[in-house]
Amino acid sequence: MQSLAFFEAAARHLNFTAAAKELGTTQPAVSHRIGLLEEDLGVALFTRGHRGVALNADGTRLFEAVHDSLGTIGNAVAQIRARRSRQVLSVATDFAFASYWLMPQLGALRKLVADLDVRIVTSQKAFDIREEAVDVAIAFGDGRWPGCEAELLFPEIVVPVCSPSFRDRHGLSGDPASLAQLPLLHLESDDPARWLSWESWFARHKLAAGHSHGHDLSFNNYPLLMQATSAGQGLALGWLPLVSALLESGQLVQAVDHPVRTDNGYFLVRPNAQRSSAAVELFRQWITGQCV
Repeated sequence: MQSLAFFEAAARHLNFTAAAKELGTTQPAVSHRIGLLEEDLGVALFTRGHRGVALNADGTRLFEAVHDSLGTIGNAVAQIRARRSRQVLSVATDFAFASYWLMPQLGALRKLVADLDVRIVTSQKAFDIREEAVDVAIAFGDGRWPGCEAELLFPEIVVPVCSPSFRDRHGLSGDPASLAQLPLLHLESDDPARWLSWESWFARHKLAAGHSHGHDLSFNNYPLLMQATSAGQGLALGWLPLVSALLESGQLVQAVDHPVRTDNGYFLVRPNAQRSSAAVELFRQWITGQCV
């Protein structure tokens, strides 16, 4: 490889002395390297004359291949160095927040800081950010994460939602009691549940939990739950503002106008032991501003 690099410089300059100056070596060293290369190939690569050197046919063929290859390698090295010099921010959150709030908002963040690369890591299960390879988390809970600083972004505000066709088909009246016997769509949760369940929603309205005679469906992530809701498969609990865009577009409607607010919510979580980088602080300022 070193001999090829010496050859490429000499062939480009058609001058061994100029090549040596570029490579930080001596003219005899360049001449020696090219001699070894020609000996290994079994052919001459230059036509040597009193006025200098010129590439012969074999030399021209090899120069074109080596020059292109070294250019490709140089571009790859430059891209790797450029990527390492960019700020990279790793953000952990759940499927719901990533799909319905964070992703639609990322364009605004990218415009604000063009040299910030954002890596999104999603999980539906509770996790300890101190043990994860991430810079910051947007996590759902009660605000208590041991060894971490938590800043409230959104409180948990929940409304029952369904598709317009489901509402019309079942003639929903807006009365919470009217939902008890309809097909319900559930989001699976850890034990104990971290977010409001249908059973808790009915209890908040002093009603017995609904029983739809085997017509209920459960999902392990929120985007699937919303797809089923939009398709008219049943009623789901919608977290504001995650479902706000779906409500504004008319893809979903509120089944009843009785929102429930709890002490839980989405929090921006950072480990106390981890010093905030400039990227983390910028992200914190941006997201708290967006959540006002």
